[in-house]
Amino acid sequence: MAQALRPNTAGSLFATDDRPHPVQDALVAVTLALGVVSFVTAMFHNLHLLSSWTGLVGILTGAYGQWISETTRERFGLILGLGASAVGFFLGMAHGGLFGGLW
Repeated sequence: MAQALRPNTAGSLFATDDRPHPVQDALVAVTLALGVVSFVTAMFHNLHLLSSWTGLVGILTGAYGQWISETTRERFGLILGLGASAVGFFLGMAHGGLFGGLW
């Protein structure tokens, strides 16, 4: 019955390799923050500049984070941030784009 006392982390969605990954964790946090800002500001027509730029930067940081990620936990957070950034970016582009109204 010793196996009943050990936690099973192999099947967990948030399983880690028990090592710190500060760069990857920072990219997850930045991508999630940019995704939330981009998604929320995309709901307002006059904030299209903020929405499109934060979405674009969120997509780029999320893509780089996916490239260097090592655990499923990191990839899960990056996909959430990438999705929110992409939605915010595309809605910001539809409302006026990266430079709309500045020229």
